[in-house]
Amino acid sequence: MPLPYVLLSAAVSLDGYLDDTGPERLLLSSPADFDRVDEVRASVDAILVGAGTIRADNPRLLVNSAERRAARSAAGRPEYPLKVTVTGSGELDPAARFWHTGGEKLVYTTDRGAERAAALLGSTAGVVPLGPALDWRALLAHLHDERGVGRLMVEGGGTVHTQLLQQGLADELQLVLAPLFVGDPAAPRLFGPGGYQGGRLRLLDTRRIEDVVLMRYAPTAPGTGAAATAADRHWLRTACELAAQCPPSATAFSVGAVVVAADGAELARGFSREGADPVVHAEEAALAKTDPADPRLSGATVYSSLEPCARRASRPAPCAELILRAGVRRVVTAWREPDTFVAGADGTGVLTAAGARVVVLAELEALAKAPNGHLLG
Repeated sequence: MPLPYVLLSAAVSLDGYLDDTGPERLLLSSPADFDRVDEVRASVDAILVGAGTIRADNPRLLVNSAERRAARSAAGRPEYPLKVTVTGSGELDPAARFWHTGGEKLVYTTDRGAERAAALLGSTAGVVPLGPALDWRALLAHLHDERGVGRLMVEGGGTVHTQLLQQGLADELQLVLAPLFVGDPAAPRLFGPGGYQGGRLRLLDTRRIEDVVLMRYAPTAPGTGAAATAADRHWLRTACELAAQCPPSATAFSVGAVVVAADGAELARGFSREGADPVVHAEEAALAKTDPADPRLSGATVYSSLEPCARRASRPAPCAELILRAGVRRVVTAWREPDTFVAGADGTGVLTAAGARVVVLAELEALAKAPNGHLLG
């Protein structure tokens, strides 16, 4: 299901604490960084904080720059992004500034919490029950499908950040490091204990902003099950972009593929008709660059813009079989192979019959089809 691009934003001290240390809030960011945050807020469709952050910090979460608000309005967007909070219990302070500043507000909660939230807030905010328990994937899908949110900025708190990262739903972490030590053992930390993705995050960018440093990171480790993670979307988008490098053909699809280890390390990439081989397929080209003895292949994911082929005339083994021979047991693709060249193509059936998992991200189908428009009519 399509989900918004989720951007986590936070500031921490050198010893890893958030900028909320009790009644007297310690501001870790610099004035210039506050302006950067304002710029990011102006760029997104919605801003989300947990109910605990509303209680602790009483934030307004506004776009403060009149020029940026005017630019949003000129572009046909609301002056302020949608403001969103999450609560399990529905216990919210109706007097908090969150409800009485900015534009539209929305509360996601449980079925039980929805009654309490609606009683407390009345018409101040919309209330969306998610069932007996909070479901982050359902929340994000609702924001995307029902509210048109393409980019979501999450400003806290630590519990919210932790859950989104641990569930593989965060596309980007924007972390500001301040040159301060807090030293208070009771101060909240940015992330809590639990299971996170394996491997290292990918550093997208660093920037000095007065006396703080902004670091932008993206998760890279593939998912492990049927539900796609933010890293899965990144790698499949990369495969779709690789397809655009294929020499055009009237008799074969343009496809890109990437092989990624469980820790997020890229093992190989390839695309159809790569090099001097006019019939090589993307998955075949990528796997040929890996070491067959590499133990990481058994836990790897193959990302292919088009479903791996189940039958072909140009080689003895189709790509679905090559993937299985390599030991890979998870494939993420954007587009099931049509009958254009092979009737009844079913690479997914070949893979799943051998115990592999195939995940289809239909939201990237248009990107995968783009280099093949001349074949599709």
